[in-house]
Amino acid sequence: MNNKKRKLLLNLPFLVLLLAGTIYAIRNRHTEIMFQQEEGAVFGTFYHVTYQYPTSLHKEIKAELEKVDASLSTFNKNSVISRINRNEDVLPDSMFLHVFRLAEKISKRTNGAFDITVAPLVNAWGFGFKNQKDITDGQIDSLRSLVGFEKVKLENGKVIKEDARIILDCSAIAKGYGSDAVARLLDRHGIKNYMIEIGGEIVVKGLSPKDRKWKVGISKPVDDTLNVNNEIQTLLNITDMGLATSGNYRNFYYKNGKKYAHTIDPKSGYPVQHSILSSTVLALDCATADAYATAFMVMGLDEAKKVLQNTPELQACLIYADEKGKNRIYVTSGLQNIMEN
Repeated sequence: MNNKKRKLLLNLPFLVLLLAGTIYAIRNRHTEIMFQQEEGAVFGTFYHVTYQYPTSLHKEIKAELEKVDASLSTFNKNSVISRINRNEDVLPDSMFLHVFRLAEKISKRTNGAFDITVAPLVNAWGFGFKNQKDITDGQIDSLRSLVGFEKVKLENGKVIKEDARIILDCSAIAKGYGSDAVARLLDRHGIKNYMIEIGGEIVVKGLSPKDRKWKVGISKPVDDTLNVNNEIQTLLNITDMGLATSGNYRNFYYKNGKKYAHTIDPKSGYPVQHSILSSTVLALDCATADAYATAFMVMGLDEAKKVLQNTPELQACLIYADEKGKNRIYVTSGLQNIMEN
């Protein structure tokens, strides 16, 4: 045996160990860096952020959410949207412009079912940032004249209203956009694995601390104004997408024996009475998922199915009541593949 072969044989165990160690390191690199967990309050709800990074970025996360609040919150009197609602001379920031244009696009695609000018009606029914105790059919008809996305436009970077009394409310898209904003912040730090949740609107990327896709539950749509029901309808295993759910089982009230839910139809002016109980939508970004989830609640099952058939980039789970009042589920084919059996 020559010297080269002898050296190779002597080094073989070392090479095997080196190879095994390399494979082990590659397989376990996901868990080498600890996951951070942050939480807090924003937009009248709570946020939870889990991400893999050596140090905490909570200050930056809070600062980013404060920017969203300063742009889009109707509860913030000094926000961009509040100033626009007061008809002040204000130049919208990039966040507002992005959300306005996205809302306009989705409004067109849903034939007006999603509409950020619906605020006067939402307020009138007691679900918005202003409240009115009693509402009449005549008042609804009057307020409908102030609703319609075609009545507002962007001109030279500013919002131009057809009527000065028109007011905007981005609450049906702002939480999703807030989740996206935090996701972009984490992306800028090169973070590959995270979950962001703001009031149920979620963005996930990469893998969870368990080194697998993120597991997200869809709640059973049981009347639950106190938000204490934890029953899960189904579980999804997802990554690299945004998810949002809209439903009428938590934000509603009864008056004179009739249930009034918070989803208002911009065209009729009244709370929707469709069979859909909850609408969960998955999209490439959470703002889009958030807006479509609301739109489907307004449109009803048949119209929502049509939009989904023509919008393959969306996946959805629609829970609805059949003629006998029994809960049924409609899911798109893509979503079926990520549902847990």
